[in-house]
Amino acid sequence: MSGGNDDAPQSRPSRQPLSGLYPFLYSDSAGDIDAGIMAEVRRSTAEKAREITELRRGLLAEYRDDLARCALAMVDRFLAGARLLTFGNGGSSTDAVDVATTFLHPPRGEPLPALSLTGDVAVLTALSNDVGFEVVFSRQIAAFGTGSDIAFGLSTSGGSENVVRALEYAGRLGMLTIGLAGYKGGRLGELDTLDHLFAVPSASVHRIQEAQTTLYHVLWELVSRSLHVHSLSGESAAASSDAQGGTQ
Repeated sequence: MSGGNDDAPQSRPSRQPLSGLYPFLYSDSAGDIDAGIMAEVRRSTAEKAREITELRRGLLAEYRDDLARCALAMVDRFLAGARLLTFGNGGSSTDAVDVATTFLHPPRGEPLPALSLTGDVAVLTALSNDVGFEVVFSRQIAAFGTGSDIAFGLSTSGGSENVVRALEYAGRLGMLTIGLAGYKGGRLGELDTLDHLFAVPSASVHRIQEAQTTLYHVLWELVSRSLHVHSLSGESAAASSDAQGGTQ
């Protein structure tokens, strides 16, 4: 019988040594080059930190009133029993999970009902395969959402088709719609059904996502504080009512 070689271990292609990928680190003058590289890394890091700090400060100054209005609208919805549905693609998908987790498992305060529509691989792949990737979020909103809920979409470009469609559908359904985008807002800026849009004016995807993280954490902070104040007001009113009842 032939075929004994089928069971023989297959050789794997040898890995290219690091010296082949980064020859400047392994050359005779690597010490001098390495010092230059580290100096450039330090300069670049300081520059990026300065950029994102200035961008975040500018956004908070520009959107201060809009963030407050959006947070109060979210509070009204949460008090009425709303759920927060978040979604995005790629890095924005990770951020969508972070948004949902921040509201559902907050570092302090009461947890709020939130769900990331990017978390179920079976649903995402089924919809993508059977219908189309452009409807992976709108179809879930149709299944899980009601007009009293909150739709929160993230897109660095503002033009992600599935995010645009989901927010458009959510708006028609009557949901509170919130979009985070980059540049000038892209297609999200053209939606008549979008209640709140926060666009990060940057051409860098990295800076956009870093700034968006600040924006949605500020929103959570405002919502959490407002709900806490509302809870204290309710407790105070209840205590006053009990006191008045005791004196009758």
